[in-house]
Amino acid sequence: MSLVVGLAACRVGRNYERPPVVLPAQFGTAAPSDSSIAKVEWNKFFTDATLQELIGKALSGNYDLQLAVKRVEASQAYLKQAKAAWLPAFNAQASANTNFPSKKSFTGMNMSQFNFGDHIEDFNLGVNMSWEIDIWGKIRRQKEAALATYLQTYEAQHAVQTSLVSAIANGYFNLLMLDNQLTVARRNVALSDTIVKMIGLQKTAGEVTELAVQQAVSQKQTAELLIPQLEQGIAIQENAIRILTGDLPGPISRNRSLHDFQVSDSLPTGIPVAMVSRRPDVRATEMGLVAANAQVGVAQASMYPTLNITASGGANAFKASNWFSLPASLFGTAAGSLAQPIFQRRALKTSLEVAKIQREQAVIQFRQATLNAVGEVSDALVKLDKLKSQQQIAGEQVNTTQLAVKQAQMLFRSGMATYLEVITAQSRALQAELGQSEIDRQRLSAMVDLYRSLGGGL
Repeated sequence: MSLVVGLAACRVGRNYERPPVVLPAQFGTAAPSDSSIAKVEWNKFFTDATLQELIGKALSGNYDLQLAVKRVEASQAYLKQAKAAWLPAFNAQASANTNFPSKKSFTGMNMSQFNFGDHIEDFNLGVNMSWEIDIWGKIRRQKEAALATYLQTYEAQHAVQTSLVSAIANGYFNLLMLDNQLTVARRNVALSDTIVKMIGLQKTAGEVTELAVQQAVSQKQTAELLIPQLEQGIAIQENAIRILTGDLPGPISRNRSLHDFQVSDSLPTGIPVAMVSRRPDVRATEMGLVAANAQVGVAQASMYPTLNITASGGANAFKASNWFSLPASLFGTAAGSLAQPIFQRRALKTSLEVAKIQREQAVIQFRQATLNAVGEVSDALVKLDKLKSQQQIAGEQVNTTQLAVKQAQMLFRSGMATYLEVITAQSRALQAELGQSEIDRQRLSAMVDLYRSLGGGL
């Protein structure tokens, strides 16, 4: 017994330690802080009621998330199985058979000599037990691998959730941008109609030619063409959002405009080390590394002796009438075996080599995931900073082009500007307003990307 206890203290494989990864002290020029927007729950980070409702529906109805939940449940079942591997296995068996030996056989001749009849009956009811003693820690490593796999699927589920929250928010802001651009296009169609009438009056007065009228009509048609294009984009974006929520395609009710949303200048990011510990996709990758490390221990333990204890007991009799004549019919056996693999055609060594290679691959994947995460946060911060400048310039450009349209119309009426100058001014104003909506949407999306890349959305 003391030998068994001593051997059970042996453990193969090394315990997991997080591999060193290169992380910056801070994200770009963002000041490191203890607080981070990633700690804010999604329903507090996004305060718009419509957006909250859409995200809530997605978290309960999205099929990708439901599949992720089922993967978690499956890995949880395997984890329960791994925990039970410490226990002995029991099997119950009941059998009854009749044997008619040859009368010329040794058994048959003896049965005839002693008047035992022409057949032998045997009735057996017993329980078998088999128990592998975890000498080298193989079962413990299997449990460790199962637990890591479970946590990997659990974190993967959270990664799907953060991506889903981000996708709904980005889709919602894109929808509001399209709404705004549609309003701009319709306003420009009305303005173009006014300009067409104005130039038509000038043509009647003989001050411009038919070419001027045609140019004005062409500009109006350009604005009119945008309307069905934007309406198409709105319908497709609405369908995409509803599918993400698990609903059938259809319209989405909303009562907010793009300009109702502002990006705060204060979006704390925390520190990179905290981000690595919070981002679910990075944590899922690390859990994959933990599982791969445990599998190396399993492969190593498979090369060492296996100690099994077996036992069986029950009732046995040659006649059915004596089957349960207790305690006479009771039997019991116990045995222990020690099996050492000798030559397995290199199967065990190959399994160990492959397990070590897979662990190295998992280290690379973890470092890659960490690097990508830092890169995503840095990209989002750069976008927020540069888009803020673009937003300011775009606003000034819209004011300038709108003023230019008014001045061009006034100068045209007084004969101090050509019709081409009026049409050009209107075209530039249209493009400036559409561009402003796009930049506003991009900055909101950059905010969402920063929130997600830091691990927010849970």
